[in-house]
Amino acid sequence: MFQNLDVFKTAMSMARHAGLKQALTSRNVANSDTPGYHARTIRPFADMVAGSGSGFDLRTTHSAHLGHRNDVQTTAVSSRTNGDPNGNSVVLESEILNSVDAKRQHDRALAVYRASLGLLRSALSKQ
Repeated sequence: MFQNLDVFKTAMSMARHAGLKQALTSRNVANSDTPGYHARTIRPFADMVAGSGSGFDLRTTHSAHLGHRNDVQTTAVSSRTNGDPNGNSVVLESEILNSVDAKRQHDRALAVYRASLGLLRSALSKQ
């Protein structure tokens, strides 16, 4: 009956995506003064889910994870039109907004997980 609970897989994937987004944001902030560094970002979670065809994304972000596949795609973005003289494309204001967005996404994933777990517990206790 409960063999395939896609809502938990989706919530886990969303939380992983938020973690990767936060890690990339941290890396961008850490390299904000590095000459020639180009800010990196990840595709939005909705695009990744829509492109997976299965309703959820099972991509891993670290080689130590089980079932590691090296297909998480990050892209370099250059949001400045004129750029810094040293060639750095990090905009700290954008990185702050990206960090807040990643936190909200992670909180949303946890809320979905908790709500689904509560529903599952209710269903099992009624039987």
